[in-house]
Amino acid sequence: MATPTSGVRKVGIFGGTFDPPHVGHLAVAKDAMEALGLERVLLVPAVRSPFKSEAPAAPAPTRLRMIAEAVSDEPRFEVCDLELRREAPSYTVDTLARLSEDMPGIRLVLLLGVDQWAGFGRWRRPREIARLAEIAVLTRSGERPGALDPELEDGPPIPFIEVPVTRIDLSSTEVRNRVREGRSARWLVPEAVRRIIEAEKLYL
Repeated sequence: MATPTSGVRKVGIFGGTFDPPHVGHLAVAKDAMEALGLERVLLVPAVRSPFKSEAPAAPAPTRLRMIAEAVSDEPRFEVCDLELRREAPSYTVDTLARLSEDMPGIRLVLLLGVDQWAGFGRWRRPREIARLAEIAVLTRSGERPGALDPELEDGPPIPFIEVPVTRIDLSSTEVRNRVREGRSARWLVPEAVRRIIEAEKLYL
């Protein structure tokens, strides 16, 4: 496991479909920012994950607006629409390559959940990702980063930082299902996001 770098300007990269963004997303991003001394965190919504066959339920512009509203009161959180301006699916290695060009002198830190890390060997060019960014695996109580997929077992291990974060057992799928069932999403998503969901009649 790697150790955090110090004396370096670092920016966190936190990707996902954010369909919708919920309080769990914001809590772990804030925890990582504080633990790693990140200058800021870029939230990067994907057009579509390469591991999902279906497009997100909410349109890309709406998801972008929900994320922007969700982080409007935290100046160190920024929304990056880079992946939404490209064709689907969204590949992290392409995003990091572009951000590295756009932000010389900045050390990128890719924020991953344990599930994402467990499947990291199936990502496009994982070793190139590790070259472009420091990897931080966000672990909740009771979780530990597992071994990498077999595709990487023959090469040297990929270094990562383990970052304990607040455990909030919530997913975007649960929020969508709750809304579909006619139940309120209050307290599960930021209030501004809840208003957009209701106004746009999303997830019904």
